[in-house]
Amino acid sequence: MVGKDPHYLCHRERLRARFEADRHIPAYELLELLLFLSRPRCDTKPLAKALLARFRTVNGVLAASRERLREVPGIGEQSVHVLKLVFALMEHVLSERVVTRAVLSSWPQVVEYLQTSMGYLTEEHFRILFLDNKNRLIADEEQQKGTVDQSPLYPREVLRRALELGATALILVHNHPSGDPTPSLEDVQATRLIKDLGEKLGVSIHDHVVVGAHTHRSMRSLGFL
Repeated sequence: MVGKDPHYLCHRERLRARFEADRHIPAYELLELLLFLSRPRCDTKPLAKALLARFRTVNGVLAASRERLREVPGIGEQSVHVLKLVFALMEHVLSERVVTRAVLSSWPQVVEYLQTSMGYLTEEHFRILFLDNKNRLIADEEQQKGTVDQSPLYPREVLRRALELGATALILVHNHPSGDPTPSLEDVQATRLIKDLGEKLGVSIHDHVVVGAHTHRSMRSLGFL
């Protein structure tokens, strides 16, 4: 029939109404709603389902690199931009919970922040949380970026930066793109070297957290520190 609205417009209105009434809707429908912003004249359900099929979870979709998102047929640059913007906002909200409190007293929030920001990276990244003598966050910095299975760790550079910032304690963090957060022998050896050097300079290592896509491991909890 001439002038009849596309079928997805009625679907959008129903979906918006459902969301306003009850925000506990399926993940693909949340993505549909988000993608409406970048694809106002398209049916976004197929794209939402394709993204979840590719990246498994909403967090996986949002955390995926721009390059990997572009591999999904039909996504478009505006949709990539919207997804990455939402992820940046999510990271910012989680980081605020860490910054405003002593890190060790808000450990579950710290782990959630690290898991969200690093769990789905496809290359290995090494970062450090620098703390003052009251365990408050001074800085959160990425130190190295490596390949899919290795990020070089330079103990002297780590401690040099700690002294520059006036940090008295560190939390080391890196991700395993394989998804298995079990520390390698090299991880343990490098961590112990930083610990030994740090003790001579008055800088302690609270923990070294290894992050996978769905879980993490604490070297302190495992007895390596």
